[in-house]
Amino acid sequence: MALRVGIVGLPNVGKSTLFNALTQAGADVANYPFCTIDPNVGVVRVPDARLQALADIARPERIVPATVEFVDIAGLVAGASRGEGLGNKFLAHIREVDAIIHVVRCFIDDNITHVTGDVDPRRDIDVVNLELILADMETLAKRRHRLDAALKSGPAAAVREEIALTERIEAAFDAGRPAGALDYSESEKALLKNLPLLTLKKVIFAANVAESDLPAAGNPFVEAVRAEALALKAEVIPICAGSEAEIAELDEDDKKMFLAALSLEATGLDRLIRSAFRLLGLMTFFTAGPLEVKAWTIRAGTKAPQAAGVIHTDFERGFHRAEIVSCDDFTAQGGLAGAREKGLVRSEGKDYIMRDGDIAHFR
Repeated sequence: MALRVGIVGLPNVGKSTLFNALTQAGADVANYPFCTIDPNVGVVRVPDARLQALADIARPERIVPATVEFVDIAGLVAGASRGEGLGNKFLAHIREVDAIIHVVRCFIDDNITHVTGDVDPRRDIDVVNLELILADMETLAKRRHRLDAALKSGPAAAVREEIALTERIEAAFDAGRPAGALDYSESEKALLKNLPLLTLKKVIFAANVAESDLPAAGNPFVEAVRAEALALKAEVIPICAGSEAEIAELDEDDKKMFLAALSLEATGLDRLIRSAFRLLGLMTFFTAGPLEVKAWTIRAGTKAPQAAGVIHTDFERGFHRAEIVSCDDFTAQGGLAGAREKGLVRSEGKDYIMRDGDIAHFR
């Protein structure tokens, strides 16, 4: 599964600058070059040092990293939920992504005019959230109409439970809170599958700061974003879109020096992807052989047959067992043969739950 992340934000917050920097950062992957599928979609690799370590041992013909699609979603204006500006396009793209990176302006620059005249992260976040909430209110109203009709045809505990859930979400919307800010029971989470709400999507706030503010400790605008994120169960990544554009053009050695000068441990791309994986409960397993070393993205808790199905549906249907070795054991023992000699290769059945970093050979 390819992770698909939408980048949203008001005009002049650095959204397109960040998108261009992130997608350019993937261009140096010789075996998986930067690819523009569409004028506003870019595919980049998932940074993972384990992949090269495996390739150094397996010496495959090709290396295939996991990928992330970044979508530079059409700019939002107030009234998007009613089709204002590019509102319909904006909402349609939001529905298609797994997670949202909401770029929030946290810098002052008189040469870059803010759409409302001044910098106020809380207000900007509220503008975007309101449009998503208004769109979700329509979705919720349609679902509620169907539920009321179902209830008239006869009593049903499941219908009443879902009605209670919609009422709770409606109350949150009335208070200006997105659906993702609420806590849900396991049964409610199952019912939410009937509600494709935009405000249920995981959110990462990219607090776009000036380079001089990195790593952004004490920036009052960033602290305002953190306060909003806490209430919304979102994450915050301070980032300088302009610096990311510079970093994307550097070789690895210069990149490390640049990051060290800014007191940063990783690029914005790395930090955003890690955050998205964490929020969505994703992880990586590998296949390694003479033809290719490849990274695959799955959800935490995936069992071996379903992981095999990510490679090919026939593998899941015909699954018998999986040979599993951890990435650490594979590299420490110099490959599969060495790991097998040490008894580190395990045969696992249909109930095996995959772990991050597993190298799998499905039979």
